[in-house]
Formats: sequence, C-alpha cells, structure tokens
Amino acid sequence: MKDRDPIQTSKFLSLILRHEPAKFGVVLDEAGWTDVEALLEACRKHGRAFDRALLEQIVATNDKKRFSFDETGTRVRANQGHSVEVELGYEPASPPALLYHGTATRFVAAIRAEGLKKMARHHVHLSADEAAARAVGQRHGKPAVLVIDAAAMAGEGFAFFLSTNAVWLVDRVPARFITFRAWS
Repeated sequence: MKDRDPIQTSKFLSLILRHEPAKFGVVLDEAGWTDVEALLEACRKHGRAFDRALLEQIVATNDKKRFSFDETGTRVRANQGHSVEVELGYEPASPPALLYHGTATRFVAAIRAEGLKKMARHHVHLSADEAAARAVGQRHGKPAVLVIDAAAMAGEGFAFFLSTNAVWLVDRVPARFITFRAWS
C-alpha cells in the first residue's frame, strides 16, 4: 500500500534525510544528496512506500521548503537541519539587521544564560519573519520570539548563511545579541 499523506511522508523524509539515513540504508554524499530511486526503494523496504509524484509534490509544496532536487532531478536532499555530518555548500551572506528565533518559553532561561546553541544540528536557525519564528516556537509549547541583532553579530565577524528555503543559519548566538521580549 502506498503512503499518500504528504505531511507524514514529509516528516519521515526529514527523519531519513536529516537525522538517520544509515538506519534506513540511505547513503548521503558529502553535500547531503541521495539518489531519488534509492530513497524511494529504501522507504518501500521500511513500510513507507510512496511514488515519485508524491515526492515531487512534497518538495514543491512543503510550507517550510525543507527539501530540494538537484539540477538533474535525480537526487534529493534536505535543505538544512541535519544532525548528521553534511556540507551544504552555502556561501556566507549578509543578514538583515534583525532576525528572529522562535522557541518555547520554557527554554528562555537557559537561552538568557547561554545564548542560542546549535545543539544537535549544524546551525542555529533564524528567520527574517517574526510570524514564521512564532510558528516555530508554537511547535515546542508556549511560544517566545527572540530578536537577534544580526547586524551587530555580522559586524563582530559571525558568519551567516542563507539556505535555499530562506532560513538564516549561524553557528551560535551569544546572549548579548538577543532581545528578550515580553510574550503572552
């Protein structure tokens, strides 16, 4: 039976392409790419069969633009958020003056003390859009939106990268660059 639920399939793809490719017998190259047909076969072998049409739909319509095909359409990868070692090849970019980070209020005390850390991922994820940051925070509980002084960080030499799905990436954000707003 084929899986036709794009949301659940997208979550399964995130697990494979960002976190546990080896568990599913998927091989990522150094830039995170894998062969589309091999991915579809691995998913089928693990009870989550779906066709290329659904994969194309997910890549094209995923609201977070988590995935992309290479220029040939024969390889696919996650655009960011990996906990496995990959080099996505993003070039440093100049960020806007302010960026935003969405989190849950229960994490604010630790962030206030230690800043934002990449944790198990390769980068801290930031947004140029406050509403998008709030939506991210809501996924983890009562949302808090942190304002990041990206201009000051860039001025001190922090490297920012812009992923293909418009997520800003940085190695860390020290607390001195974060404005903690009141939230409700």
